[in-house]
Amino acid sequence: MCDTRVATPTVTAAGAMLFGKNSDRERNEAQVLEMHPRRDHGRGASVRLTYVEIDQVVRTNACLISRPFWMWGAEMGANEHGVVIGNEAMHSTVPAQRKPALTGMDLVRLGLERGTSAAHALAVITQLLEKHGQGGDCGHLGRFYYHNGFVIADAKEAYVVETVGRWWAAERVEGVRALSNALSVGNPHARSADLAAHAKASGWLDAKGAFDFAERLIDPVRDAGTFGRGRCARATSLLAPKARQIGLADIQAVLRDHGAEAEGDPDWTPAKTTHRSICMHAAHGPRRSQTVASMSSDLTPRRVTHWVTGTAAPCLSLFKPVVLGMPIPNRGPPPTDRYDEASLWWRHEPLHRAALADFPAAMALIADERDALETGFRERMAAAWAIGAVAVPDAIAACWREAEAAEARWRSGLSGARRTADPVGRAGARAWARLNTVAGFPRP
Repeated sequence: MCDTRVATPTVTAAGAMLFGKNSDRERNEAQVLEMHPRRDHGRGASVRLTYVEIDQVVRTNACLISRPFWMWGAEMGANEHGVVIGNEAMHSTVPAQRKPALTGMDLVRLGLERGTSAAHALAVITQLLEKHGQGGDCGHLGRFYYHNGFVIADAKEAYVVETVGRWWAAERVEGVRALSNALSVGNPHARSADLAAHAKASGWLDAKGAFDFAERLIDPVRDAGTFGRGRCARATSLLAPKARQIGLADIQAVLRDHGAEAEGDPDWTPAKTTHRSICMHAAHGPRRSQTVASMSSDLTPRRVTHWVTGTAAPCLSLFKPVVLGMPIPNRGPPPTDRYDEASLWWRHEPLHRAALADFPAAMALIADERDALETGFRERMAAAWAIGAVAVPDAIAACWREAEAAEARWRSGLSGARRTADPVGRAGARAWARLNTVAGFPRP
């Protein structure tokens, strides 16, 4: 489960495209944050993806990606042309293909590596989808098969494209748009030819030759379980009233949202979650997913900056700046699903997992300083860009150093946190204990 949102320049305070995504996956499924340079490839070369091999292009773009440690593809990322893409699992009355093919994550990375604009990346993704299809197990410990949806943006344009098998439907975005694991494109501005033919043969078209893609193909049972349309509506309700005043901090605040039931409740804990939330914490049973990485982007031309956590639980993490072509400060070795305190992702997990023991105390300790630090990070980066690109690497490094120091203080402050009886419910606590053992996570 994931949540992605975009705000186009007409509704943001600075007139810049803003993007944000939470990647929700299994609780030990660490995500690797990495930069790939532009590369030239020989003619006739191929590339091995997560499950299949396809023809390579002559040149691939420089990319920043965040990917599940065991996959080739990415959950979200950006490229040197200022294109950003995030994907969402989609469920339909048409079963997802189990036979290995392209995964949605493969398509994200392929769109970034090959696309030079949002429209071009959309064409790359849809053409590859039609040619190769999508399929294969996308779960880590549990099997998981699904179709995919994507939010694709650059400095000027944004699109939502949703897929069912090799069918696709695309919508050009204006204003605020959210996507959360539920088919949502009504009357698309573009769609695959075979989908159009199927719609006509099935009698779906109205007098104007249009049909509602989402309503025809959504699986309402799965949507009720994922609360996809509910999360989409929640994100929209938080951002839309701020039209023409939306800033990066607003995008990041939505990525940290625990739902309407958490508003105004200082004693809220993940155990009180009725539905899945945008910032999601794992519990038990079907709620084995949680937010394992987050990214937001300010696509202001000539000063494009991406803000990443590199860690799980954005409510307990700091968004730190990254710029394509400039070094990402040291994150330690790439994480896997085994505990490694040298890795940034796992170094954050003692803080995250201790916070679940007494969530209100953790938020009381962290939230104010977290917000103040991020305000300072944005101000530092703005000042650096005002001087020029030469000043930006030092500003990035300083933000990452401050973030590391703050999280170390928070870990220390929570080391003696009291244990509530049901931090995520008793069944959830048992699930956490079992997965901690699987990861080799140290006992408190």
